[in-house]
This record gives sequence, C-alpha cells and structure tokens, in this order.
Amino acid sequence: MGFSLLAVFVVPALSVPFVYLTGKKSPKAAAIFVALIALINIILVLSTIPTILSNPDNLYLESYSWMSAVMDSSFTLFADGISVSLALISLVLILVTAIFSITYMAGKKHLASYYSLLCMLSVGLVGVFLTSNLVLFYLCWELMLVPAYFIVGEWGYKDSYRQAFKLFMYTHAGAVFVLLGIGAIYWLTGTLDIFAAKDSLLTMAVSDATKWILIAFTGGFAVKMAVFPVHMWLPDAHSEAPAPMSALLSGVIISAGAYAILRLSLGMIFPSVGLTFGTHFLYALSVIGVLSAFFGALIALVSVDIKRLIAYSSISHMGYIMFGLSLFPVNSSTGLIVLMSSTIAITGTVLHIISHALSKGLLFIVAGAVMHQTKKRDIRKMGNLATKMPFTAVSATVASLSIAGSPPFACFVSEVLIFIGASQIMYLDTFYIIPTVLMLIATILSLAYMLRFTWHVFLGRPKRDISTVIAAGKDVNKFDVSNWMKISFTILVILILIVGIYPSLFTELIQTAKFG
Repeated sequence: MGFSLLAVFVVPALSVPFVYLTGKKSPKAAAIFVALIALINIILVLSTIPTILSNPDNLYLESYSWMSAVMDSSFTLFADGISVSLALISLVLILVTAIFSITYMAGKKHLASYYSLLCMLSVGLVGVFLTSNLVLFYLCWELMLVPAYFIVGEWGYKDSYRQAFKLFMYTHAGAVFVLLGIGAIYWLTGTLDIFAAKDSLLTMAVSDATKWILIAFTGGFAVKMAVFPVHMWLPDAHSEAPAPMSALLSGVIISAGAYAILRLSLGMIFPSVGLTFGTHFLYALSVIGVLSAFFGALIALVSVDIKRLIAYSSISHMGYIMFGLSLFPVNSSTGLIVLMSSTIAITGTVLHIISHALSKGLLFIVAGAVMHQTKKRDIRKMGNLATKMPFTAVSATVASLSIAGSPPFACFVSEVLIFIGASQIMYLDTFYIIPTVLMLIATILSLAYMLRFTWHVFLGRPKRDISTVIAAGKDVNKFDVSNWMKISFTILVILILIVGIYPSLFTELIQTAKFG
C-alpha cells in the first residue's frame, strides 16, 4: 500500500503554519510556497493513475485505522478516473491562483494569513474528491467553507463580510441536510464507507427512508452547486470576493457539489430507490438544469458588473452539469443502448466540470486583472482594452469562446458529449426531447453573453473613464498585467486548448470509473 493520497492531506496541512511564518517575512515567498505544495500534490495524485488503469476495479485505495472502536470506521482514501481528474484540476487552480495572487494581492494587509488560508482550503477541497469515508467527506466539505469565509470577508471588496456570511449560512444550511443524510445512511447500513453502503442498500427492500435520504443529499449538494433556485449566495459572494477566490469558488468549489451528487446521490443511493421514483427524480434534475441554464444566461445577458456577469454564467453552466447528471442510467437492465448513451453523457458531464473549472477560473482571474489595472468593474465604462492589454485580451477570448462552447476549446467537447448522450436517450424516453432542445438553445445564449462581455471590455470604443485611466502615464507595455499574472493565464490557456483538442487525456480516464 502506498501513501500518496495520505501525503496529499498531510503535506498542505502541516505546511499551513510554515506558510504563515514565510508570509510574515515575504508574501511573495508564501505564494510560491503554496504553489509548490500544489505542484507536489499534483505529482502525488498523478502517481495513482497507473494503479487505477491496471487495477481490475480501476481503483487506487489507501485505508487506515480510524474510529474503529467507536463505529468500525476506517480512514479510507481512494482515487478512480473521476475523482483523480477533479482533484488534479482543483490543485491546478490552487497553483494558478497562488501565482496570480503575487501581483493581485500585493500591498494588501495580513497576506501571511491569506496564503495560510489558501493552503488550508486545498486540504478540504481535494479531500472531498479523495475519500470514501462519509465522516471524512463531511469534515472536508465543511473545511472548504471556513477559509472561504475569511478570504471573502477579509480581502473582498465593500460589504465583504456581509456577503461572506451569506455564503457561510447558505452552504452551511445545505451541509445540515448532508449531515442528516450521512446519519441516516449509517443507521440503515451500519457503515460509513460509500461503496459498502451502496452494496448494503442494494440488498434492502426499497423504502421511503432511502428516497428521503436521496432528496436530502441532493438538496444539500445543490446549494453548494448554486443551481436555481438555491443560487442566491453565489452572485454576491463572487462579486465581493477577491479574484483568486472567485476563480476557486466558481472553478471547483461549486463543482464539488456536482461531484457529490454524482458520487453520493446517484452513485451510492440512487440504484436502490426503485425504477419509478428514480426516473421521476432524474426528470426533476433535468428541469432544474434547464431552469438554471436559462436563468443564469438571461441575467448574464443584462449584467453590467464584470464579476456578476461571470457569476451568473456559472449558474447557467451548473445547469448544463445538472442536465447531464439527469442522464444517469436508471439501472443496468434498461438495455445496452441506454447504458452506453448514459455513459457518454456522464463522461461529458464530468469533462464539463473540468472544462468549466479551467475556463471559468481563467475568466475570473482575467476579470480580476482588468479590475486591478483599470480600477473599474462596470463593463459599460470599459472598451478597446485589447490594444492596451493584448495578453489579457487573448486569454479572455480563449476563456470566453470556451464558455460559449466554441471549438477547439474545452467546453465544446464536453457539451457535445452531453448532447450526444441526450439525443440518443430522448429517442427511448421522449421526456428528454424538450429539455434537450432547450439546452441547445441555452448554448446560443452562452455565446451571446460571452460576445457581449468581450466586446464591451476589449473591443468596443473606449469610454471616457477608461481613456482617462489609460492616459495616466501608462504605455501599452506597462498597462498590461505582470509576468506572474501572465504565467497564471498561460497555464490555463494551454490546458483549455489541450482538453479541447485532445480530450482523451481525461475521457479515457473518466470512463474507467463505474457510474452506476
């Protein structure tokens, strides 16, 4: 047994005080320290992939004795094609935001605490993807919330602590339902292991308790995912958070909600709830997905605050992911065609979590860079920044086209896979005809609001306010972002192109995981 995944927890957890001490002397050194920790963890997670591919169960497992005398529970860490992919993307965004913060956060107070919290956040965030123990999962789920609250509150814009409190209360309220679900699972099965609980539930008769557990889990995770109508915390938190935190919130923290629905709600509980209830449950997810996609897109079309526009785009794309999750196979006996179609759709959904994380992470740090340089956030007061910030403009265009679903960028491939799966399923289940058509229309809206964003910020005629800022003694070589910001942009641009051009790097890994 290796210790790669345990090290992923231990290394950043033990490094938190050292990051703080480093930050007291040099914030820049602390940022590089956090980036190096993320890089080490990327290597550790990558080291599990050969075992995943060669193991008959396509799993990498580590198990340690933990609370065995109290509730026969092990400290179990695992990685499969889905969890390892999402853990890697999360670590990439931690690395990128640490590098970006060198310039973006320069001059702000208490940066030693900021980088320590960023390091702590990585423990909870990655831990959600890499454990099969429900108690440990919940601890990591809540651990994400604590540093996020303080980062948004302390280093956000005006009214930041109020919005951080809103973030905390909404997501913690959702976590209460998750905790109730975990307690009910232990009461029914006597185990806290995801895989053991699934097997145990399958041997039981279908009961109302199982159905309510499914609803409680999904409702709790949907709050973190910020889908309509439990999205209210997200636009405010994003608009007030510093750009690196916005990138993590939109890139991977809300995506953790989607992963949890796939892994726990659908993967663990759903197979045992019965065909009729299960089918109607998936229909409900589909409706929520369509509503979220349209609501987020329509508000993004009229938003003028640069960060709120991108935040509502996140709600819209969580709709795509929820719609993709609704295509989960009801059971293996429904036929090979349905199972294959569902596999394509779920593969596309997981890939869309990855693609959205990369693209939206880049879009938020680009928006942060624009605000950092211009001191403006109203897109109506910008314009023609491509001539003064060419590197930023190119990076923003790549992110925008990806979010719009344009080839050859990452989100195009994932959306195509979702729609291929949906189009095959709708011929066997006519309910999906209307949701699939509506989601195709939503892609047009995505293109519209991203073109509007790009035009107003980078291409349109410069407004008086922005011309004054540019004319204030800064030439084109000095007005564009720092080299540290350019490095962070470049990493994400390259990954967006790689996923768009060669998605097999992830799809082949994702398809080794067992969906249902």
